[in-house]
Amino acid sequence: MSRASTVSDGHQPLRVNVTTLGCARNEVDSSEIAGRLGVAGYQLVGAQADADVIVVNTCAFVAGAKKDSIDTLLAAADIGAKVVAVGCMAERYGAELAGALPEADAVLGFDAYPDLAATLADVVNGHRPPAHTPIDRRLRLPISPTARPAATGSVSLPGHTAASVPLGPTPASGPVLLRRLLQAGPVAPLKIASGCDRRCTFCAIPSFRGAFVSRPIDDILAEARWLADQEVREIVLVSENSTSYGKDLPGDRLLEQLLAALASVPGISRVRLSYLQPAETRPWLIEAIAGIPGVAEYYDMSFQHASAPVLRRMRRFGSRASFLSLIDQIRAAAPAAGIRSNVIVGFPGETADDLAELEAFLTTARMDAVGVFGYSDEDGTAAEALPGKLEEDLVAERVERVTSLVEELTAQRAEDRIGTDVLVLIDAPETSDEVIGRADHQAPEVDGATTVLGGDGLRPGELVRCRVVGTDGIDLIAQALETPVTR
Repeated sequence: MSRASTVSDGHQPLRVNVTTLGCARNEVDSSEIAGRLGVAGYQLVGAQADADVIVVNTCAFVAGAKKDSIDTLLAAADIGAKVVAVGCMAERYGAELAGALPEADAVLGFDAYPDLAATLADVVNGHRPPAHTPIDRRLRLPISPTARPAATGSVSLPGHTAASVPLGPTPASGPVLLRRLLQAGPVAPLKIASGCDRRCTFCAIPSFRGAFVSRPIDDILAEARWLADQEVREIVLVSENSTSYGKDLPGDRLLEQLLAALASVPGISRVRLSYLQPAETRPWLIEAIAGIPGVAEYYDMSFQHASAPVLRRMRRFGSRASFLSLIDQIRAAAPAAGIRSNVIVGFPGETADDLAELEAFLTTARMDAVGVFGYSDEDGTAAEALPGKLEEDLVAERVERVTSLVEELTAQRAEDRIGTDVLVLIDAPETSDEVIGRADHQAPEVDGATTVLGGDGLRPGELVRCRVVGTDGIDLIAQALETPVTR
């Protein structure tokens, strides 16, 4: 019997809630944590109020995400359950976070995940484990993907509709582990790599996620088949930098091979690739996304800015001209493709001319969705020491200005789709004659959705061809044209 199952209230399994903040990569980490805890005998519960212990998978991407993480930990502590902080903020700040937040009963780093079940049992028994000591994971030698055990085995998980789950990787420093989905629905993220070798001056992620390590294709395919068994129909491929996939594995153009293989997995209707680095996006990848049936014509390009001087201070490559050329290549290969990006405004040294260059790029590019972030110092990054910092009020003013422009441009881009046909994957029923789904150019949660009219009887996970008849901002309104299609 596992240690977790021996510590209970009235001989009932300990109840644990896993709350996830931040990006889709954190969602995968949380499902891996849940897999471990489920095998150890914990009962996974959806509501914090029902839990004996609440595991909060924190985010440390920007200042707002850190505040959300702290607020979530404090709110969880108010419920009365034991509270354990894991994830990026816990990994990055460790003992510092524990000292500032005594309400958390434990602050654990990534390396604690393999023994998390036993640690939670200790926490419930009143013990307070030592807080994580942060390290720069770039200084660690990553585990080679070819040196890890192949994910050919499986481990039974109680409560699953499928018989088993495949093995998969944690962050590069960790061992293979399990996965358990925490949310029902036809879409799920699938991690293809961990870490990042780039050194953008504004980003701290490589310091606590480590060097880039690809997952072997066979591991990813095993997990995709398992996801299909869980009635997942769209998989979203995530990593810190997906265009680097395969650089540490033998062979060429492995990302293209991976996309083709995943699109052929029975039960998977759509494969969506995210987190593309413009400087690493080659013509063959553009063509692969456009040409492989079952792969969404969707290009998630991390432009960040368009002024060459600002990009150089960010330690990135490109310019307005080169980025527009890349977009031209994408639209030549896939005229209806969805293109989205994020931009940072108010970066140290950003001038009015730099901002105008960014606005000119956005106006010409006419992307489908753009996230706008105001620069703020991140601990330990090179940008923290850069001269030319802008006042917070000016940064906020520029964020508002660019956001307003982006909202206008993306709404116009959506209107351009009126009269065109889109293939919509149904997410959930809304009313008796109206359901909600997403077209190829709409990633979950961030890129809008499509309301399907005349979709009586459509079920989550089905694909249906629709004609766009209206818009609401970046959201589409479309009329169902036919019965569900099969890819």
